[in-house]
Amino acid sequence: METIKVNTSQHVDIDYPVAGLGERIVARLIDLGIFIGLYIVFVLLAAIGGVSGLLNSSPSVILTIIIIYFASFVFYHLICEIFMNGQSIGKRIMKIKVISLDGSQASIGQYFIRWLFRLVDLYLTAQVGGLICIAASDKKQRIGDIVAGTAVIKTSPQADFNHIAFHPVEEEYIPVFNNTSMLNDRDIELVHEVIATYYKTYNTDLIYTMSAKVAALLSVSIPAGMNEMDFLKTVVQDYNYHTAIAI
Repeated sequence: METIKVNTSQHVDIDYPVAGLGERIVARLIDLGIFIGLYIVFVLLAAIGGVSGLLNSSPSVILTIIIIYFASFVFYHLICEIFMNGQSIGKRIMKIKVISLDGSQASIGQYFIRWLFRLVDLYLTAQVGGLICIAASDKKQRIGDIVAGTAVIKTSPQADFNHIAFHPVEEEYIPVFNNTSMLNDRDIELVHEVIATYYKTYNTDLIYTMSAKVAALLSVSIPAGMNEMDFLKTVVQDYNYHTAIAI
């Protein structure tokens, strides 16, 4: 599976899987469905007379509505990706997003370039060019992604229930580290992502790096006989325990 290394705010590199063609098509259909739905709603309102009075009183209103509708359709992806951190509504539902190839958040310029090349990828080639490029390229990039230096990744590494960060701990559980309250939910989510990524890639460097950073943050040493993976899992359990009793 093709992955892209993303450097988190805690300076831990996590390999995220690249979004597949199917996920991108579904996200695209969801976005198109939004505009089709808006069109149907407007037609129904016009049919039942909900907007007929407004249109009859000012003929220029319908032209204004049409211009706004098509302008929204044309600029939808550019505006969404800029203000929704690389996602449209469809991408957010499908849990995929646009990032720069170096793992950082894409710049406005990169969003603009990939939006500009939508004309080539989707419309001038009747969407065939973009689909072929995504299917054939290593990082599942369409032409706009290649030119802009971006890719679309999955935002949620898959994991089974045993790898979920937040789950109940047993009442008789005795915490090992009593200062895990220094962490926050985002820290624990990151630990979870590192563990989940390890189970997908078996990259031990992730575990060593993350455990060292967590130990430094908590000002603790990993106890003798406890390896780095067990340390991270223990920190998660201790955090869940302290969070539960604090509620």
